[in-house]
Amino acid sequence: MQKQKQINLTLPDRPRWGGRRAGAGRKPGPNPGLAHRSRPSFSSLPAHITMKIRPGVSSLRTVRMVREVERSFARGCSRPGFRLVHYSLQTNHVHLIVEATSRGALGRGMMAIAGRLGRAINRVCDRSGRVFADRYHLHVLKTPREVHAALRYVLLNARRHARRVTDREKNAKLDPASSAQWFEGWRPKTRRWMVIDAPGSDRASPVAPARTWLLRTGWRRHGLLDPAEVPG
Repeated sequence: MQKQKQINLTLPDRPRWGGRRAGAGRKPGPNPGLAHRSRPSFSSLPAHITMKIRPGVSSLRTVRMVREVERSFARGCSRPGFRLVHYSLQTNHVHLIVEATSRGALGRGMMAIAGRLGRAINRVCDRSGRVFADRYHLHVLKTPREVHAALRYVLLNARRHARRVTDREKNAKLDPASSAQWFEGWRPKTRRWMVIDAPGSDRASPVAPARTWLLRTGWRRHGLLDPAEVPG
């Protein structure tokens, strides 16, 4: 019996529709927002958080809004593994300085704080639905200098947004739309600047005491803060 010869077949490469490759995935639109990159490693460190508000939401710097956010933060500024230590409300964004013991604690804490903040804003504005425009931006603070700069930036941020030098001089006081009046790191010789729009000593603190060395003590290596400064 004659043995049959095997025929070699040349097949085309199978088309590759999936998998990781350059240029794959949905293309960004005209307003892509923050990329969904992995959050940096996080372990018992403070962080500076920035949250942008969706267009169409009223300014966050009205008296009613500030008081409502204060009350909401006072009820939830501390939870296991997470603390809200400082904040400032600007017209269309929010700055927070927080502490967390792990990435998971940070994520859970930010979900709780964002939920409280969003509900407070919707109550004041008599609206419903999403409040925040995008994911929050996170900057982990690893050195005393970084913490000093973040405290200065957050607590004096309203002065940075002042349009004219005369506005900055006129408004050289503690920002009532922030946790500045609960901050104990102001220079002692600048008491003349330490004025707020309304007495606040009888209000519950909307922020929790710092526990990390960087936020309690380390940042002071670079000097106490002056309420008359304008952060860069």
